[in-house]
Amino acid sequence: MVPVSFAPFTFAAQEFALAPSRALYWAEERALLVADLHLEKASFFAKHGQMLPPYDSRETLERIATAIRETGARRVFCLGDNFHDSHGPSRLEPYAAGMLAALMRATEWVWITGNHDTKEASAAAEGLAELAISGIILRHEARPGAAGPELSGHFHPKLSVTARGRRVARPCAVASEQRLILPAFGALTGGMNAADPAILGALQPARAIDALVPAAGKLARFALWRQAA
Repeated sequence: MVPVSFAPFTFAAQEFALAPSRALYWAEERALLVADLHLEKASFFAKHGQMLPPYDSRETLERIATAIRETGARRVFCLGDNFHDSHGPSRLEPYAAGMLAALMRATEWVWITGNHDTKEASAAAEGLAELAISGIILRHEARPGAAGPELSGHFHPKLSVTARGRRVARPCAVASEQRLILPAFGALTGGMNAADPAILGALQPARAIDALVPAAGKLARFALWRQAA
């Protein structure tokens, strides 16, 4: 059963639900999809003199574990940029490494490779370039003009809106008829304006492009682009 906090919607004739945690649940596949974990980003910056709290991987994996418990997911698909750099797997502290190993034992876990996933990181995570499931392609970065429906990540979309006189920015998914870009899931991931030309271009061809934001178990849609009449 989909948790009440997850916002259900239909994409490519399949039932999905987007969580406030930025995970996507695919009901028919009993699968959880997450993009852009960027595990060990804090330790990467620490090596270069920018000290950040070293718990980002632990927090990210704990949120995945929570989403698995909430949904009963049996499969996890990570859509690329899984570690922040090639040495990320070797920097996982024991607690986070143990948590990741336990999650991978408990579910069918599939890594899709992204632009941050170098040969070394991909080997550690046994990554795939892309994968077709139930007629939908899972890949890291959207391919404009590619045939068939597609789920991807890469862009870290965020939506900025004004509510009660305050400007609020929230991670969001962005969707056209055939492409859906997930928000970045990792604890230390920034964001790109959901209406940025790079994102709108990645979703072409399209008749309409919307930002999708879960709110109280319902999906709020914000129009970002419409094809000229």
